Amino acid sequence: MKQAGFPLGILLLFWVSYVTDFSLVLLIKGGALSGTDTYQSLVNKTFGFPGYILLSVLQFLYPFIAMISYNIIAGDTLSKFQRIPGVDPENVFIGRHFIIGLSTVTFTLPLSLYRNIAKLGKVSLISTGLTTLILGIVMARAISLGPHVPKTEDAWVFAKPNAIQAVGVMSFAFICHHNSFLVYSSLEEPTVAKWSRLIHMSIVISVFICIFFATCGYLTFTGFTQGDLFENYCRNDDLVTFGRFCYGVTVILTYPMECFVTREVIANVFFGGNLSSVFHIVVTVMVITVATLVSLLIDCLGIVLELNGVLCATPLIFIIPSACYLKLSEEPRTHSDKIMSYVMLPIGAAVMVFGFVMAITNPQDCTHGQEMFYCFPDNFSLTNTSESHIQQTTQLSIVNISIFQ
Repeated sequence: MKQAGFPLGILLLFWVSYVTDFSLVLLIKGGALSGTDTYQSLVNKTFGFPGYILLSVLQFLYPFIAMISYNIIAGDTLSKFQRIPGVDPENVFIGRHFIIGLSTVTFTLPLSLYRNIAKLGKVSLISTGLTTLILGIVMARAISLGPHVPKTEDAWVFAKPNAIQAVGVMSFAFICHHNSFLVYSSLEEPTVAKWSRLIHMSIVISVFICIFFATCGYLTFTGFTQGDLFENYCRNDDLVTFGRFCYGVTVILTYPMECFVTREVIANVFFGGNLSSVFHIVVTVMVITVATLVSLLIDCLGIVLELNGVLCATPLIFIIPSACYLKLSEEPRTHSDKIMSYVMLPIGAAVMVFGFVMAITNPQDCTHGQEMFYCFPDNFSLTNTSESHIQQTTQLSIVNISIFQ
């Protein structure tokens, strides 16, 4: 919403969700047409070895970078427990580096060692339940905190120049193409029709959750919104601290899904699709170790989401499923699926190129873990925010800490 403009952002969110729904169904249709059961084998059969290598790189990079972003989120959210009595804010055991390492060794590594993705079904259900709880907290704070945070002067413009970057972030949020065949194969009696019903229902639920999160978050913080929404809230807010904990648990439980894909890509490219018990463990530990080390060096989530969205998610959603279907399908060019595929190809290419350039030249703001200025109302005049940038309100000068509790 911050990058695109609030009204255009809502429209883009619906559009990206529709494209995601269409391309997920198209992907499985392509698999049925080619007689393949993995994304890599589909592209290999359609475009040969060069296409196979390109997809393998993308299909590895997207979940790998997602693993890094989940570690960043876990470090950001689970390290904000200074409100716990007796806990020193400088205590190394609540620092983001220790939290990332501890969550990796204790939770994400053991869960990622499973061989069957279906075993994560109950874990995913817990994650979904926590997401609903977090959404309730964000909605509550939109009501109680929103009126006390100054609004940026361009908060309600229809569109902003960085809309393409917003598409990249939305693509990151919706993409699940890299593990679609894994999930499809885990269904009882998998068919295209059954898959289509599942995807339609999942996308509808997901888009409304995204809209509620985006709307409540943006209405609260407008132009001050960070890549990680929880970085906007004040550290003395006990309810949000509980929400941070739930959010951290959610991403920890989501992490293994991405690790499954990275491991499958490595297995297909280097081991003929099968990993022995020893190599299964070795590959898993190596991938998670590298992702953890990188996440310890980066603390800005926004740029990670943007780059992963435009460089990896966009071709996996817009370009490759459409290209495969157009080459495999014998339907006439006027068929609705082919028309939509022809539209998605150039749009995906444009989002990739322009999104990457804009992400590099105009990256999102990042607080690097520092608390936002409106959490210190008495020091408002000392911030770098000018009167021309925000609408000063008389409320701000009398804001009391009680509004955060």
